[in-house]
Amino acid sequence: MHSVPGLVAVGYINEAIDEGNPLKTLDSLLLPTAKINYVDPGLAQHYQDVLSCAKSQKFMDSESASKVLWLDEIQHAVDEANMDKDKAKQWVTLVVDVNQCLERETPGDILSVLKSSVCNPNDIIPECADRCYDALAKAKEKKSERVSTEEGPWLKLTLQDKYDYYYNVDSKESSWVTPASCLFKESWLMAKEIEALWKGHKQREAYLSRRQTFADNATSIVKIQSWFRMVTARRSYLSRLQYFRDHNNEIVKIQSLLRANKARDDYKTLVRGNQQLEKDLNLMDIKIGLLVKNRITLEDVISHRTKLNKKKGGEIQILNNTDNQGIKSLSKERRKTLETYQQLFYLLQTNPLYLAKLIFQMPQNKSTKFMDTVIFTLYNYASNQREEYLLLKLFKTALEEEIKSKVDQVQDIVTGNPTVIKMVVSFNRGARGQNTLRQLLAPVVKGIIDDRSLIINTSPVEVYKAWVNQLETQTGEASKLPYDVTTEQALTYPEVQSKLEVSIENLRRVTDKVLSSIVSSLELLPYGLRYIAKVLKNSIHEKFPDATEDELLKIVGNLLYYRYMNPAIVAPDGFDIIDMTAGGQINSDQRRNLGSVAKVLQHAASNKLFEGENEHLSSMNNYLSETYQKFRKYFKEACNVLEPEEKFNMDKYTDVVTVSKPVIYISIEEIISTHSLLLEHQDAIAPEKQDLLNELLELLGEVPSVESFLGEGTVDPNDPNKANTLSQLSKTEISLYLTSKYSLEDGEGIDGQSLMIRTKKLIIDVIRNQPGNTLTEVLETPATAQQEADHATDMMSRAIIDSRTPEEMKHSQSMLEDAQLPLEQKKRKIQRNLRTLEQTGHVSSENKYQDILNEIAKDIRNQRIHRKLRKAELAKLQQTLKALNEKAAFYEEQINYYDTYIKTCVDNLKRKNSRRSIKLDGKGEPKGAKRAKPVRYTAAKLHEKGVLLGIDDLQTNQFKNVTFDIISTEDMGIFDVRSKFLGVEMEKVQLNIQDLLQMQYEGVAVMKMFDKVKVNVNLLIYLLNKKFYGK
Repeated sequence: MHSVPGLVAVGYINEAIDEGNPLKTLDSLLLPTAKINYVDPGLAQHYQDVLSCAKSQKFMDSESASKVLWLDEIQHAVDEANMDKDKAKQWVTLVVDVNQCLERETPGDILSVLKSSVCNPNDIIPECADRCYDALAKAKEKKSERVSTEEGPWLKLTLQDKYDYYYNVDSKESSWVTPASCLFKESWLMAKEIEALWKGHKQREAYLSRRQTFADNATSIVKIQSWFRMVTARRSYLSRLQYFRDHNNEIVKIQSLLRANKARDDYKTLVRGNQQLEKDLNLMDIKIGLLVKNRITLEDVISHRTKLNKKKGGEIQILNNTDNQGIKSLSKERRKTLETYQQLFYLLQTNPLYLAKLIFQMPQNKSTKFMDTVIFTLYNYASNQREEYLLLKLFKTALEEEIKSKVDQVQDIVTGNPTVIKMVVSFNRGARGQNTLRQLLAPVVKGIIDDRSLIINTSPVEVYKAWVNQLETQTGEASKLPYDVTTEQALTYPEVQSKLEVSIENLRRVTDKVLSSIVSSLELLPYGLRYIAKVLKNSIHEKFPDATEDELLKIVGNLLYYRYMNPAIVAPDGFDIIDMTAGGQINSDQRRNLGSVAKVLQHAASNKLFEGENEHLSSMNNYLSETYQKFRKYFKEACNVLEPEEKFNMDKYTDVVTVSKPVIYISIEEIISTHSLLLEHQDAIAPEKQDLLNELLELLGEVPSVESFLGEGTVDPNDPNKANTLSQLSKTEISLYLTSKYSLEDGEGIDGQSLMIRTKKLIIDVIRNQPGNTLTEVLETPATAQQEADHATDMMSRAIIDSRTPEEMKHSQSMLEDAQLPLEQKKRKIQRNLRTLEQTGHVSSENKYQDILNEIAKDIRNQRIHRKLRKAELAKLQQTLKALNEKAAFYEEQINYYDTYIKTCVDNLKRKNSRRSIKLDGKGEPKGAKRAKPVRYTAAKLHEKGVLLGIDDLQTNQFKNVTFDIISTEDMGIFDVRSKFLGVEMEKVQLNIQDLLQMQYEGVAVMKMFDKVKVNVNLLIYLLNKKFYGK
């Protein structure tokens, strides 16, 4: 603490500093109460400068509580000023002594001058004195040459880069303020110049000395360097080895990723190759069909030549009437329609969302019929693993859609009649599940029916009436007991109670047998039913997260027991559970026994006790509770099944590696019905214009008629029963070989899973720098400048890391480009991606896209699981690559076979009067086969036949001057055409029969030869057939 006089002195000093008066500041510093030591009156100005600077710095310090200088701070400033004075004197001495030594030209004095003037005399090396003098002299000489005017006696030194000190060499006068009429000694070297020259000289000497040392010890230095490099390399190796040991898991992960990436690349290459091979095979199919069709046409022409109308129209009619076979006929337009229908049903089969939405757009009675016919037909009634897998995906999607849109309370599943549940039960109780129910229930149900002594009657009134009837029968007298009694009155009779207890005991015994058969045969339960039970439980829990486990398992029990098993127990004859003899039937007692057992099991499965009107059975409530616990365990285990992908070993590669295309057999009526329903509910099923379904429906156009499928003229238009005939014909089944419209390149763009991954990466980038309560809020809130800056910094750090990543491990170019987008642009791209993902059913805007955030959280939580999945995916990819190679080999073999077949077909066209079968090994070739003779026509003759339509720049009356020679070449199916125009021979033109047939298939009616001759393609083919392949 400062005394009161000291505080007063502090006030005076700070006031004097603020006034900027050096003398007043000096007086205040000399006050006895201030107790400031070592105050030099000659430094008044410098004290003022140093104290003003100290006070300014304190004023600018935001953490300083006081803005005045206290005594200790003032003393520190005075001490600093005194030290400045000592430094100034030292540097002035150095400058004066050195410059005077240089002016006297006395090199011998430079050593003593430097030693007496510098702080550390040991820095001065005597051996360097002469060279140092020469360097200083040269520097002073250069500086003196630059002085053009008369110089003064003043020297100026700057201390701490802010205080100027002035010294007069002649008068020895010094000052801290600029003197009047101040002229500087510009030819003299100043302190900094002297110091710089000395330091540079000293460094050069040290460098030369070190260089000489290296030269003298070169051999030893090389050895040391070699040893050092060896030690460094060994340490680096050991460090790297230890790093690999410490990060073994990460290295294994990188290696697995590299292998997986390579496998994916190989997969894409093979798929593209196989797709091209498949296109080539399809083209060959068409060519073979055209050749066969042309052969049939030719045979018709030959066999009917004697009856052929010589007129041109008759020739055209015969040629063109051969292509009228409905949707499967060999024409480009109808083949395109067929392919589009195949692509449409493939899309419906593999993307269950469309059919799931369609089911709930129709009335329930209509949707049930649609399911029983079209949908089960589309999936071939799950006749193989692929179809069963896809049908289960449809059931799953439809059930989730129904729960999402139509279930408002948990109990709605139990009390209502859900469409999908009904379909699932019906499907699994049909032909596929009937055997399961027989194995499960037949033994115990048959035991109940065969036990003639078993009587289970739990109705007190019925037991009472049976007892009264028995008494009257035994005594032969009318009973005095009343006939009509209530349940309570009947229970007052001990005989009734006794008989009820016997029935209840029998009921327990028999029910135990049925229950034991059910719970011990879980593996017999159809997988599809168990999987839908699992989906039902999870979907209800997702929509009603507060629902208890017991409530969820009761719903599972409602499906597995009440809807699937219970009706078969009550009416085994109706569900073909037991074999009934001709004329045999279940009597009323047997039916009642089965009904009683089913009633107890139903109450137990739903954990419902006997109460109210069933109060007389309350003694069984403990039994019901025990039975429910067994059912509960059974229902829980029933839901513990593999996902269909694991069960059936199905994934996104399955259809790619399958050699044979999926095929369905569907009636024309079902195709037309499906097409009509899709168009009717198109807006609800595919609301987005760019949806794939909309594209296919647009290609198909309006719903076709039955006749367009069968072909025009199939039904006589004058037939009075035409409508009935068409109705019968609409039941005709055709085969559709299902194919995807999109190749691999297209699939990459529309793959929802890859889009999901890219979107998740973008979302992580955004929420790292811009948090929020919901994803929608984050995307709609503009980013601040700071958030953009933080995001840019993060992306730059990532780019540095990515630059060190091996090429095989780097993300795709599109992902790298996405990562470099600014924050706001990323948010816009996320919004676009989310809209696309919502169309494919991956996310929903109704819950503010919480689904994708949940997926991100699962990815973070399940990283270890993802590693296992990557390993499994790698194994699956390797398996897929093997299958793709086998498929490619199969395609190559098919192409070779087709190629040989086509060549043989073309060759057989040349064989006259030959009916021999085609031999692919070529051994059936006749030796010395002669080529057909060339044929010559004038243009006028060809014009008359209708083959030639016109010649550019040539009148019709000049056609007689133009000739055409058609020559069959050694290559089968190839013809040379030579022409002379007005005596001028034109170049040769080649015609290929396959090319002509392809043009006919594509609907090209007219072609040009020699760039000016127009010919009719159909009649040209007819002419070639007639002249070269006819009789």
